[in-house]
Amino acid sequence: EVQLVESGGGLVQPGGSLRLSCAASGFTFGNYDMSWVRQAPGKGPEWVSHISRSGGSAYYADSVKGRFAISRDNAKNMLYLQMNILKPEDTAVYYCATGRTGLAEDDAWGQGTQVTVSS
Repeated sequence: EVQLVESGGGLVQPGGSLRLSCAASGFTFGNYDMSWVRQAPGKGPEWVSHISRSGGSAYYADSVKGRFAISRDNAKNMLYLQMNILKPEDTAVYYCATGRTGLAEDDAWGQGTQVTVSS
């Protein structure tokens, strides 16, 4: 059974930083592209970033490009999202997900971690 457990969310002031982590189990982590998806209150899910199986390629939504960095450690079955220069509009629940977008019908999600950017 696929299990994805996110951590690292919290309350941060605008301009601050957070690092999200996702512990994966129940599947061969290194065989999967992985993504981060977020969902703000009252809005649909939004793809944030995607990393290839090897970690050699990374892709970002325009809204976070230059501020966020996705990475993975296949030896530890871990996915990360370093978030810098956070803005109030980054406030959302962040989900670790399998797949290139995390939005396909068979993509799996974790339970999510809340990120709140506010002064």
